[in-house]
Amino acid sequence: MATILTHPIIPLTLGLIATRDVLPWRLVILGMLCAIVPDLDVISFKLGIAYESAYGHRGFSHSLVFAAALASLICLFSKQLKSDRIHIWLFCFIAAASHGVLDAFTNGGLGVAFYWPFDDQRYFFTQRVIEVSPIGVARFFSERGIAVFQSELRWIWLPCTTVVTGYHLLKSYFK
Repeated sequence: MATILTHPIIPLTLGLIATRDVLPWRLVILGMLCAIVPDLDVISFKLGIAYESAYGHRGFSHSLVFAAALASLICLFSKQLKSDRIHIWLFCFIAAASHGVLDAFTNGGLGVAFYWPFDDQRYFFTQRVIEVSPIGVARFFSERGIAVFQSELRWIWLPCTTVVTGYHLLKSYFK
């Protein structure tokens, strides 16, 4: 998996290029949380649920159905989020789904159950360029954790920073 520090970068990137009418900051922050929520499934290890189970790590909570359900639930709070339901749903769906997408680019684990409950198979992308993050805080603050974060900087943070910077430069140029 990518780290808990990196998963929110995708919705943050979208939030930094969208207008506040479309994505108010309250919604951007919620989207950043949506990008983290799928990894709450690590509790399955403590509950004795097998990794390869549909309810194990990278199982149902990393699926597109889960992302759609989470986005739908959040739409109930459209008044508090000060945005319309379609923007809320799309943004939260993309935020939650981006979690599995990033994990499918990692070089470890069992893959991502994108199509659960219709298909229990786990998938990776052919280009698995992101170093898989160790699970657990102690392991993250190690030599391995540093290598993972360097990989994430290269493959996620730098491209997202480039997109945001490029967008704002072009926007100011064409004003």
